[in-house]
Amino acid sequence: MGCASSSKRRRRAPGYEDPAVLAAQTSFTVNEVEALYELYKKLSFSIIKDGLIHKEEFQLALFRTSKGANLFADRVFDLFDLKRNGVIEFGEFVRSLSIFHPKASESDKTKFAFKLYDLRGTGYIEKEELREMVLALLDESDLCLSDSAVEEIVDSTFNQADTNGDGRIDPREWEEFVKKNPASLRNMSLPYLQDITTAFPSFVMHSEVEDCGGIDK
Repeated sequence: MGCASSSKRRRRAPGYEDPAVLAAQTSFTVNEVEALYELYKKLSFSIIKDGLIHKEEFQLALFRTSKGANLFADRVFDLFDLKRNGVIEFGEFVRSLSIFHPKASESDKTKFAFKLYDLRGTGYIEKEELREMVLALLDESDLCLSDSAVEEIVDSTFNQADTNGDGRIDPREWEEFVKKNPASLRNMSLPYLQDITTAFPSFVMHSEVEDCGGIDK
């Protein structure tokens, strides 16, 4: 059958926003946002078929793994979930994912990374929070270090960043630390996002502009 009549409006993914608007406010082009919409639709029906991205679907999509829970992946999901309702809608998906675009500003990546490490949401990074995230990042990278090596990393990082010696890292100290240690933002860039339209050609072939089906098509 052909496209439905205009009286039968096609369903949009939850939180859908116009690609031109999202492109103007993110690091993506209009074509990339349209490709992301197709990706979003597929991901939101990959495990739980309700048109929303749940944590399991998110982890599988961005971290290319379905292994057990990881604090880094969990924290990224929580920060993407702007409405704090346990799922990611399309607008949240694009706006938050933009921070991981290689062309996103270092300032945005720095602020997002600070939030990742600020596990308790206090506005500061405590030493125990830093330790927890270092362990999570090592796990996400499948690296195995001894307890002493981990402590050395944590102590070294904290000593460099906590310049006023008050036992915690504030946003300004974190910003200065990142400037001197750019490798600390390595996990804040997903290279394939820069080639989203070629990395996922099947999604572009079925652009949302031409698709007359529902979001579950």
